[in-house]
Amino acid sequence: MKLTKEEISWILYDCGNSAYSIIITTAIFPIYFTSMSSIAGVSDAVTTAWWNYGNSFATLLIVLLSPILGTIADYKDFKKRFFTFFALLGVTFSIALAFIPTDQWQVMMIFYIITVVGFSGSNIFYDAFLVDVTVDENMDKVSSNGFAFGYIFSVIPFIICIGLINYSGLDKLLMTQISFVITGLWWGLLTLPMIKNVHQIHYIDPEPKPVANSFKRMFKTLKNIRQYKVIAIFLLSYFFYIDGVDTIIRNAAVFGEQIGLDTTGLMIALLLTQIVAFPCAIIYGMLAKRFTAKRMIVVGILTYFIVTFMAARMETLLDFAILGLMIASAQGGIQALSRSYFAKIVPKKNANEFFGFYNIFGKFAAIMGPILIGTITLITGDIRKAVLSLVVLFGIGLFFIIKLPVDPERIEY
Repeated sequence: MKLTKEEISWILYDCGNSAYSIIITTAIFPIYFTSMSSIAGVSDAVTTAWWNYGNSFATLLIVLLSPILGTIADYKDFKKRFFTFFALLGVTFSIALAFIPTDQWQVMMIFYIITVVGFSGSNIFYDAFLVDVTVDENMDKVSSNGFAFGYIFSVIPFIICIGLINYSGLDKLLMTQISFVITGLWWGLLTLPMIKNVHQIHYIDPEPKPVANSFKRMFKTLKNIRQYKVIAIFLLSYFFYIDGVDTIIRNAAVFGEQIGLDTTGLMIALLLTQIVAFPCAIIYGMLAKRFTAKRMIVVGILTYFIVTFMAARMETLLDFAILGLMIASAQGGIQALSRSYFAKIVPKKNANEFFGFYNIFGKFAAIMGPILIGTITLITGDIRKAVLSLVVLFGIGLFFIIKLPVDPERIEY
């Protein structure tokens, strides 16, 4: 499939913010944060709780903003403005993480929360732009390519950062802080094509009192949600299974470090995960063409079932690497196909409004998982038991996903 300039620009943004996802959310910053808090005399259990509660609070802010901003963004020219603001917010505070004194771990958490708001907020509008950059029959493939190339492109800054921290012979603390600057610059650079080339095609014409009317439209949608039965069932399923996915992503490095695995080995294992995720995300998109997106989402959920049980028994770095490869096989695919499946079943003129709800369910779910992990770890002192609890989330998500139609393109409103 030959990609258009708009599709390529849209995919490049995934290549930019995926560097944030692996370096700040998953790998380097979590280890840096736990190390700094440990030096300050904070216990592992308290650090895990702070990390997860901080993620939950950041997500709560996005949950509150998503429906409001998403509904307003359906008006002409609003989507790009909101996207740009949140992307720049995330980029700026990612760089700012490098300049916080190492003993101010609480301030680090505050700045990190702001980066999450920027990252997640920009993704509300980025995801909604999918209906503007391509057509229904290409959505699975374009969405999968976004995740796939995001994974492989993010390897470049990740390798640079790992090299600086572990093999440059320079001060590791300084090199870690420089890695946050590299992340922000990479993310910002690859945001520029999106800002320049992607435009809002589907929109609602401007009207008087746009903010008040956007609230009216939002409440009208909620009131008439029964007419969008397929959307409602999908969001309910998505709420649970994506919670498990996001919680595993955010806790992978913290989990590995707290069971005593080598930090450098963790970095390399996570790097290999990114590389493997590249072809797997593309393969998911190809298989969705043959077996449908719904069936491939089910495959992804079942993969996470296995991962969760195995994680509870993990002991060695080899175990971590194997689990990382299993996660890589499903992570990009399940996220990409969830996005494209949803884009097919929503009314295009109201795409931002519905993607606002999509992010509510996705992000509110991301509050529940980290709280679950943090609380069970505090109570039991064992992060393994906390991870095992995620099985319930995947099970409920699977129960509802099997109730959805195989061919969402056929839905009419």
